[in-house]
Amino acid sequence: MAITITIEINRDFTVPASFDKVFDLLSDVPASGSHFPKVDQLVEIGDNTYRWEMEKVGVDKHALKSVYACQYVSDKSAGSIVWTPVKGEGNGLVSGNWKIKPVDDGTHIVFTTEAKMTLPLPSLLKLAISPVVKHEFNALIDAYMKNLKAEFAS
Repeated sequence: MAITITIEINRDFTVPASFDKVFDLLSDVPASGSHFPKVDQLVEIGDNTYRWEMEKVGVDKHALKSVYACQYVSDKSAGSIVWTPVKGEGNGLVSGNWKIKPVDDGTHIVFTTEAKMTLPLPSLLKLAISPVVKHEFNALIDAYMKNLKAEFAS
């Protein structure tokens, strides 16, 4: 028994840092990932592909751990960083991209991601658990964006 929950997130903001500084940090997955909260391990598995192992969320036997892997492709001239899911790695498929462009007061950043998490829970719990999982994922992304904004403001 398992349920799959799909989460889509979009963020759009401007930071007072140069395009080069923003692109260089965001395209360096370990450096960027160091700003993401609740990462247990970020494991390089080759070919600019990384497995994200998140800290467990929940209590005792009801704690869940999200694990997924993505391959990253950066294109500085296009101002894009794209990640695609690696099937067979963990319990999630995560895809998305950064779109980065210079503007008068710094760099404008658009973040888009979609996660499909498969959790070992009975289907009866999907209605109750889905909003909790979505809230937790949004909170992690919000903390990540806050950490990146602070980094780019320094």
